[in-house]
Formats: sequence, structure tokens, C-alpha cells
Amino acid sequence: MISVSEALDHVFSLCEALDTETIPLRDGLNRVLATDATATRNQPPFSASIMDGYALRDDESKIGAEFTVIGEAAAGHAYAGTVGAGQAVRIFTGAPLPKGASRVVIQENVTRTGDQITQMDVSSTTNIRDIGADFKVGDTVKAPRRLTSRDLALLAAMNIPEIAVTCKPIVALIATGDELVMPGETPNDAQIIASNSFGLAAMVEAAGGIARMLPIARDNEASLRQTLTLAQDADMIVTIGGASVGDHDIVGKVAMDMGLSRAFYKVAMRPGKPLMAGKINGKMMLGLPGNPVSSLVTAHLFMLPALHKMLGLEATAIPTTQMPLSTDIPSNGPRAHYMRATIANGMVAPMSSQDSALLRILSNADTLIVRAPFAPAAKAGEHVDIISL
Repeated sequence: MISVSEALDHVFSLCEALDTETIPLRDGLNRVLATDATATRNQPPFSASIMDGYALRDDESKIGAEFTVIGEAAAGHAYAGTVGAGQAVRIFTGAPLPKGASRVVIQENVTRTGDQITQMDVSSTTNIRDIGADFKVGDTVKAPRRLTSRDLALLAAMNIPEIAVTCKPIVALIATGDELVMPGETPNDAQIIASNSFGLAAMVEAAGGIARMLPIARDNEASLRQTLTLAQDADMIVTIGGASVGDHDIVGKVAMDMGLSRAFYKVAMRPGKPLMAGKINGKMMLGLPGNPVSSLVTAHLFMLPALHKMLGLEATAIPTTQMPLSTDIPSNGPRAHYMRATIANGMVAPMSSQDSALLRILSNADTLIVRAPFAPAAKAGEHVDIISL
């Protein structure tokens, strides 16, 4: 067995960032920006009023000053003339500042009779937003960056209609085992419902990839070989189950017969010891355990970081934070332990059962407590490393 960090290093060595493509900005949510995006205009492109009021010359602004209103400026409609001495332009929020004006007196600070206004108060600010206050021509949004709704709004304001992004990794998911049937089918007395593929597919898609669920591979070489052949055009192949050493666990043998160069098999962790990784016909392959919790936890720790690297993001482990325990936990054994846990009142507690076959436990968990090999017992109140789910 190798350590979790060693296994992750191997996983990163098996994959590279994918090619890029140009897409409409409208389709950019959750995509990874592959090249810097550069603003083609200033924002705002003109000095603009940030309040409703009257634009006038700053050196004339004082309590009791009187001005003649000579026109109006609104958002999208500039005043074409120039503000001279003793003059003001009625202006609204977002409107361009007229020539000659250098202050906006808010409407609450004046009284108006016809075309005449009298200033009643002076504010400490000019109420003007300068040209390029947000960004200027040539400013960039740096890549790589997973784009949020906020980023898309910024890029649109920069007048960028198309963006270069990393292609979405295609992940072929292959569940294996004679015991599996799909949801909605009727299992016999020795069968169960295939569930792992659905959780993994959701994980892939949330990370920005494309999940392709292939037919269940049965426990014979011909079936597994056929399904692996269907996966050859994927960027990553993920098998579920069958990677252990039992008589019916044939994934490793068949894959190696088909050209798999195996990087490792077995990791010193629980859940998830029977984890395999390698390259087959130039494509990265992960062999996940079949137990549901083992499958989903190892995918979180290894598949997701690999997808991040393929998307052009930094190749790093899933981040940990620290939180105090709400209960005592015992010392750990020789394998790293990823304990399903819940957070309440700013403290974390492990679930009562850590059985790697119990999906309900994982579904109810919102975090994993990370216990290093041979970690000593920890008391309530002590801080432990956690990974958010």
C-alpha cells in the first residue's frame, strides 16, 4: 500500500490539461477560463453621476448659491452643452457628467422654483464616479479561473462576447458486477441497485466535466472488454468495483491485457483501500472500490483533483480546514481514515457508524474528519482536519 499523498501524486502524473475552445460568454458559467480576458473599454466609459441631483461647477458649490437649470442628463442620454458659471443641469444616476460640471449636488440638498435652484447643504463628496473607476482598457481577468455568475457580469461589462475555456473532460463511468441492476429494474434475490454511477456522474458534472454512464460490465472478461472499448474516446475512464483481488474481481487483469500501465494498486486509507490508477491507451484510468461510500469518498479525493488539473486548474489536494470536535474520538490505525461527520454549532462529530456500505450515513454527512495514520486519540474541543462535502 502507498500513502494517500503518494497516490495523489501518481494521479496527477497521469493527466494533463485538455485543449481549449472558444465559446459564447452566455455559456461560460462554471467553465474554466483558459486565457486571460482583456477589457476593451473603460468602465464607466465616462464620468458619471452616482446620485440624482444637479450637475454644476464645484468651485461655485456652497450653501445659498443659486443656479439656473439649463437642461437634463439621464442614463443613456447625455447633455450636449457645457455648464457655465451660475448654471446647473438636472442629472440622474448613471448619466454622463456634462462638460464644465465637476460636482453633483443631490436633489435633497436644493430647493427648486421653476428653472432656479438654491443649494441648501454641501456634501463631502462630489457624487461623481470617474472614468475607469471599475476597470480600464487593458485590465484583465486572469486565467485559469472557474467562472461564476459574477465573473460573467464583469466580462460582459468588459465588452467580451466570447471566451477561451478549457474543454470539458469526458469521463466514462463503468459499473461492474453481476449483482447490479439499474434503478427501475427488478433485481433478483442476489442483486442490488447500481447507485455509485449516479453519485459519480453528478460529481463529474458539478466539477465541470461530462459524465458518460456506460452499460454495466458483468463479471466476465468479454463483457468488461466490450465496455472498456466503448470508453476509448473518453478523457478519463472510471471503473467502479472489481478492482480487488477476489476471484470475480477482474478489472485489473482485463485492463492490463488491453494495455493498462498501472501506476499503483491499494492505498493506505479507509474507506477505499482497493483503489487502482494507471493509463490505458493514453487515457487516465481510475479503478474505484465498489462499496458505495468507498467509491464516492475516493472519487472526492482523487477523481475531483484529477478533473481540476484536466480543466487547467492548480493540481492540489482537496483543501482541508480545522474544526473542534464535539466528542472524543479514539486513536487511529495504520491507514488514513476519512470519517463521515456532521457539523453543528461550530463543532464536528463523527457519525455513529463508519460502515463503507451505508449510503444513508454518507448522505447525512456534510464533512469528512481526516485522521492521519496512527493519529492519537482526540478529546472533545480539540481541533481536527476536515474536508467539506
